[in-house]
Amino acid sequence: MNAPLARRVATEAIGTGLLVAVVVGSGIQATDLSPDAGVRLLANSLATVFGLGVLIAVFGPVSGAHFNPVVTIAVWFGERRTPGGFTLRDLAAYVPAQIVGAVGGAVLADAMFGEPLVKFSAHDRFAGHLWLGEVVATGGLVLVVLGLGRVGRVALAPAAVASYIGAAYWFTSSTSFANPAVTIGRAFTDTFAGIAPASVGPFIAAQLLGGALGFGVVVLVHGPAREQHPGRPAEPQSPKSQPQPVSS
Repeated sequence: MNAPLARRVATEAIGTGLLVAVVVGSGIQATDLSPDAGVRLLANSLATVFGLGVLIAVFGPVSGAHFNPVVTIAVWFGERRTPGGFTLRDLAAYVPAQIVGAVGGAVLADAMFGEPLVKFSAHDRFAGHLWLGEVVATGGLVLVVLGLGRVGRVALAPAAVASYIGAAYWFTSSTSFANPAVTIGRAFTDTFAGIAPASVGPFIAAQLLGGALGFGVVVLVHGPAREQHPGRPAEPQSPKSQPQPVSS
């Protein structure tokens, strides 16, 4: 049975907050430990990969572990006509929780490192090539998340989604924010992972465009029919239907 909406919303807020705390906190730690920008980005990306994988594994069975309004919108759009699928009510509850959680996660990270609890970032990220990077990063994320559901590989989500985000840190010019809630949260910290408030709007617009393109690619590759419901945790399999371990 699926968890009640209130519990799923709380899970989304906590999970998104912890994700932002990982991103911001590791950025602060990396800045304190190394003067080299490449080393800082490596430390930041590795911490994000491990943290995100753990958070998806822990919270996925409760809320679906979206932690991202674009993912939530894509899931709702794909399931809006599916009986028992993700609903508009779920969408309206998830997105504010993700944003509140993201801001709280940034404040928590600043508090842990003795930074001002709220100080808007001065890190300007206002450039066309960065917006293109966000389109690519977010479109790829939606393709991975929904694609796993279409082929019945949701169990791979912790490793696959975290691996994609880790790779996108390095192959996109924007270092792959790929998440409107996280983008908003990161505006509240004037540290390595921050983004200036004036840069937030174009980033979110690019992420929404990327999400729409990613959804279109999913439909193009897999067709319009949905076989999974990644917006809600899957029902437990019976022992007979459990996949058997594969030995090499």
